[in-house]
Amino acid sequence: MQLNSAIERLLKVRGISAADDVAEFLSEKPQKTYNPFLLPNMEEGVDLILSAIEDEKKICIYGDYDSDGVTSVALLRDVLKELGADVTYYIPSRFDDGYGLNSSALEKIKGAGVSLVITVDCGCTSVDEVEHAKSIGLDIMVTDHHTPKEEVPDCIVIDPLLEGSEYPFKYLAGVGVAFKLAQALVESTGASKEILTRNLDLLGIGTIVDIVPLIDENRTFAKYGLRALKVTERAGIKALLDKLGIKRNEITSRTISYIIGPHINAAGRVDNATLAARLLQTEDYERALSLTDELIGCNMKRKSLQDELQKACYESIDDETIDKEKFILISPKSAHEGIIGIVAGKLKEDYSVPVLITTPIGDGIHKGTGRSPSGVNLFKLLTSHSELFTRLGGHSAACGFSIPEENLPKLREILKIEMEELIRENPDALDSTPEAEIIMNPEEITKDFMAQQKLLEPFGKDNDEPMVGVELRPFEIARMGDGRFIRFNGKLGSGSSIRGVDFRKADEHEGILKRAEQENSSVTAVGNLGIQTWNDKEYIQLVLKAIKS
Repeated sequence: MQLNSAIERLLKVRGISAADDVAEFLSEKPQKTYNPFLLPNMEEGVDLILSAIEDEKKICIYGDYDSDGVTSVALLRDVLKELGADVTYYIPSRFDDGYGLNSSALEKIKGAGVSLVITVDCGCTSVDEVEHAKSIGLDIMVTDHHTPKEEVPDCIVIDPLLEGSEYPFKYLAGVGVAFKLAQALVESTGASKEILTRNLDLLGIGTIVDIVPLIDENRTFAKYGLRALKVTERAGIKALLDKLGIKRNEITSRTISYIIGPHINAAGRVDNATLAARLLQTEDYERALSLTDELIGCNMKRKSLQDELQKACYESIDDETIDKEKFILISPKSAHEGIIGIVAGKLKEDYSVPVLITTPIGDGIHKGTGRSPSGVNLFKLLTSHSELFTRLGGHSAACGFSIPEENLPKLREILKIEMEELIRENPDALDSTPEAEIIMNPEEITKDFMAQQKLLEPFGKDNDEPMVGVELRPFEIARMGDGRFIRFNGKLGSGSSIRGVDFRKADEHEGILKRAEQENSSVTAVGNLGIQTWNDKEYIQLVLKAIKS
């Protein structure tokens, strides 16, 4: 296939230029995957699990309460059951247990006759909890993908980010690590690879929703996961798709990120993630329909709570203070702890500064969550002041923590100092203005380009929808959507025109577009190109993100 010149330039900008790399990136059946035994401690972990199965010991998979953790639990449990294990699972309550391993929960698990606990998507910072597990007679091993602290739990830890790890790709999701463990188990036992194949749908969902980089091995997982979703026989997924009116052949990474994922996550946010885990594991379609109704109810409640909290946050924010301090730290009254992460992410997008939201959970403790623009490693920043927190975990762009209320003023002062220093060293650290990856010539903006752009999917972190620059002269500028948005047309140098919309910065961009129209001058519009249909006619549309005049 002859690649469109703009597609070739996009791939080159993204570091993909060698013929083999281009072929792998565009392939429907990518081959980029690695030997699971390259992960640290994988051989010891497999031996421990197989010994437990041989000795007929009861195993418990301990997972996180988000979609990554839930898919990890369902995937690994299916594989272990197939290998003959007596295996159950435990997903902590966000509200009763908190994030990660919990000593009280471990005692319950021990009381249920469990001998071996395997964590998925959590545990790499749970030093004390692992010691507690061992003290009460539990064998325990950790599989995780989060950043370990300097002190690592004294047990088998399988994590691509573990110090000294030689695994070629460091940024697997939790479900990716669970899948690599499953691969190693299947390889070691000679079991049928069909066990792995039937779980590719879960691998795809967990990988895409967890916002890990969709490159390298994750791209392989996402592509095969999307293909598997379109033919899945999993009763829970079929019921969810049917109830939400999603056609299988139209599933994309956006479908997973904005529809399927939020519904799975909603259970852990407002109720208990065990609901989602049951849905993914049931083999009864009628039962799955009932569970799906409950899940949809959870998501509706989540939306309502989110709207309420967002409104309260916006009302409490002082723009002048944000402009001065370059961060947001707020503790709105009655903030729902299952929702604060979503709202923190929304505020981060709107204000382009690190956002931390906390809510009291009793005994003088606040539970908090943080979200940060790419120019700020929030987890590293907070870890350097770990004495303020009773719990802290996460990665560069997102973290969760517990903090005594009396330490909140100290946290605010530290954030002031740290952000001042950061901006002094890197004045552009918080600049979130999108930059064009390439400037497109008018003759390149064709339906052929749009067709080939689909080859770059699935889009996600580190493989975003292409951000292109188009030089145009704007005309017919008008408001739409109750005045919140803008639509416009733009004349290209070739004499043709293109339609444009602005859903994000209408107030900022309208004046620039109208001034250019009055002066009959050109601007460089930066955004994403897509195909829209109106009155049975297809046309190319630019979704405006920035203007370079």
